[in-house]
Amino acid sequence: MNIKNKKVGKQTIKLENPPKIISTYSIVGPKEGDGPLKEYFHQILNDDTLGKDSFEKAESEMMYTAIKSAISNANLREENIDYLFAGDLLNQITSSSFAARELNIPFIGLYGACSTMSESLSMASLFLDGGFGNYIVASTSSHFSSAERQFRFPLEYGSQRCPTCQWTVTGSGAMVLARNGDFPKVTYVTTGLVKDYGIKDANNMGAAMAPAAVDTIYNHFKDTGRTPKDYDVIATGDLGKIGKEITTKLLLDYGYDVKDNYVDCGDLIFDDERQKTDAGGSGCGCSAVVTCGYFYKKLMRREIKSLLLVSTGALMSTTSSLQGESIPGIAHAVAIEYK
Repeated sequence: MNIKNKKVGKQTIKLENPPKIISTYSIVGPKEGDGPLKEYFHQILNDDTLGKDSFEKAESEMMYTAIKSAISNANLREENIDYLFAGDLLNQITSSSFAARELNIPFIGLYGACSTMSESLSMASLFLDGGFGNYIVASTSSHFSSAERQFRFPLEYGSQRCPTCQWTVTGSGAMVLARNGDFPKVTYVTTGLVKDYGIKDANNMGAAMAPAAVDTIYNHFKDTGRTPKDYDVIATGDLGKIGKEITTKLLLDYGYDVKDNYVDCGDLIFDDERQKTDAGGSGCGCSAVVTCGYFYKKLMRREIKSLLLVSTGALMSTTSSLQGESIPGIAHAVAIEYK
């Protein structure tokens, strides 16, 4: 059997049958809804518990709502969806698994830490490009309160925040991908390498993840022959102000000047000074809601025609940090175009 190799370069796949993102949904908490991007989100919660008796249950409910609403916005039903790719930050990705148990959709759970939006979008795109379905959902979520008590301290502890700290976004995003339609399409997927430069400070995630973002963006350009000018926007996931600054400088060392079209979702979602979010936003939900809300609406309005989404993640756990391990980083890039 003669199977065409769709890989270009070392880490990138060019999609021969580019899947279309036909629908999205973004749901955020009150703090995110009070930020600069509030007009772009589909739903803003007044209560980040959603009436549940734990923050973890609330996070799962957010994801369930995002998935169901994205499917509805696409004028589809659950039985039309071939696969659900989803993940989150909680132990054993319980937010995703518990949301999936309420859905009649074959489920593939993923863990890429805060890179999971690009990871789920990548896998969904590859499945559709390969002909393994007609409609696939990609989703992820995070919740400030559930992440804080898992990775840092219980909220009741009242720990002091530092200038390099980031605020985990309470939110969930979901995308419905299809094989046909006049919608933004996924053209390239660049899978990242795990990079670790010895950062052990769990309160400085931007510095820990920036090298992975730089490596993935560099290899995407190298594999595809593209340059920063080929994209209206290059957006990393949740490096925040500090990680964004590091990434800009390191890419310039590689010969890529991105200062005119590079943004970071964690830097966009909050007004850091007014909302006291220090270095910016973080979490799986950060790039998810900014992409499903802000960027997707800009694409549909033709305000931008090309986006390189590079969600970033810190592949740590509470156990690894307590054992003195450094923090490995990962970043996956997805090219989305509507030309």
